[in-house]
Amino acid sequence: MSKPEFVYVTYIETTPEKLWQALTDSAFTRQYWFDTEVRSDWKVGSPFALVMSGTTTDTGEILEADPPRRLAYTFKHELMENMRNEPPTKVVFTIEAYGDLVKLTVTHEGFAAGSELLDGISRGWPAILSGLKSLLETGKAPAIPPAALGIKGFE
Repeated sequence: MSKPEFVYVTYIETTPEKLWQALTDSAFTRQYWFDTEVRSDWKVGSPFALVMSGTTTDTGEILEADPPRRLAYTFKHELMENMRNEPPTKVVFTIEAYGDLVKLTVTHEGFAAGSELLDGISRGWPAILSGLKSLLETGKAPAIPPAALGIKGFE
């Protein structure tokens, strides 16, 4: 039996290059990802971290970096004790140009049965990606409070 996974597809009025930058540059991510910085040099084998308000929430390793087409990394939650002991998962961003639009597919996979992390990312990714789309299309991301998504300690 296959393990549960999360898949999200959206179309954004932007270019693949701008979308890649928005996914990999902390100046962008802080605007739509709850003031979260992405830290990596984006080379295969390099470490990856998400840092929210100075606290590392998630870590991993870059598995694939093919700008501006595909990015993949392992994902290990570090903050909440109930999810910290779950095994690392995998996040893949696939970027495809469609005229004036870009199709972004985010796949997050490799969850154990009964994963609490899967429940958390199933609330988080739609809010994050909605903010990303709004930022790229309008220049402004909605202010979704982290507490509304169950992210504790960052109310």
